[in-house]
Amino acid sequence: MTRIICVAGARPNYMKIKPVMDALERRGAEVVLVHTGQHYDESMNDVFFRDLGIRPPDRYLGAGSGTHAQQTGRVMGAFEPLLDELAPDAVVVVGDINSTLACALVTAKAGPLLAHVEAGLRSRDWSMPEEVNRVATDRLSDFLLAPSPDAAANLRAEGYREDQIHVVGNVMIDTLLANLDRARRSDILDRYGLTRGGYGLVTLHRPANVDDPAALRGLLKALGEIADRCPLLLPVHPRAAERLAELGVPGGIRLVPAAGYLDFIALQDSARLVLTDSGGVQEETTALGVPCVTLRDDAERPITVEEGTNVLAGTDPQRITDIVHRVLDHPPAPRCPELWDGRASDRIAAVLLDGPPAHARPRPTDLVPRAAATDPQHVL
Repeated sequence: MTRIICVAGARPNYMKIKPVMDALERRGAEVVLVHTGQHYDESMNDVFFRDLGIRPPDRYLGAGSGTHAQQTGRVMGAFEPLLDELAPDAVVVVGDINSTLACALVTAKAGPLLAHVEAGLRSRDWSMPEEVNRVATDRLSDFLLAPSPDAAANLRAEGYREDQIHVVGNVMIDTLLANLDRARRSDILDRYGLTRGGYGLVTLHRPANVDDPAALRGLLKALGEIADRCPLLLPVHPRAAERLAELGVPGGIRLVPAAGYLDFIALQDSARLVLTDSGGVQEETTALGVPCVTLRDDAERPITVEEGTNVLAGTDPQRITDIVHRVLDHPPAPRCPELWDGRASDRIAAVLLDGPPAHARPRPTDLVPRAAATDPQHVL
């Protein structure tokens, strides 16, 4: 039996790893779930495991918080002996958090095959820790599991071989579609006294937006002007809570506790529009057909911008308000990218379990004849 370790460490990972685990187990693989403990508080961790029906982790590393170097180092130190003990055939990492890079580094040095879910996403912003994590993880990976053609194009431009690249679709959408009916039965609108289409939803958590008081003050100014037209609901990410309390928020912006997965999908699904600095929310709103305005100058999900469902507004207050008013006046038509069909995890399982055995695969830096690197059997 093929043994595969699936790694999760923080809230963005949970929605991505669950469908992959399920698909691998349906195909007969032994799946070991390792939780690094990068997120450990109840609002960012336990509630998501409950909402998504994820079984308790088989192993918990307890990494906790700290600087990027401290956190990455702690995960590496805890994951290395576990990898030696379990001796998996492959390790699956997802996304772009510190745990992703830490476990990728340990895996690459230990020898098992490494698969990166969401490979090829690029923001082109080297000041983002996530950009460094995703680029380095791709370099170490045997299987580059890209969510969309633009991500695959990035990988090709960076010189990766065709046998490494597989366009599989978006696992976030697998989880979204599998849970949408349950989310729509949530009573969160009643709890907050909201009506469908009667509010805008806001998320803020990127360090560049919430750690710099001047930047956050500018965003709040724009949000306050928007709230005069469309009341805003802002579930508070733990990262932003203290900053928001220090600065205070304008009238019309309602702060509420961070929401679990089902409640947050329900809030997105019923919002008139969503303003966010989250990459995952850009994807979820696109799948839900809800207009999205991204409070960043770049997006590692450019396909959402190309589809017209997401607009990059940057962080200039006047530009944000102008764009939001335009979106409110002329909402984009709903559109969804190809392969965002709820079956990405099945395609991932096929790549990992149906391909050549590990000993027959070239490793990431191997030079192989062009014919072998473009053999159709290696390309999904």
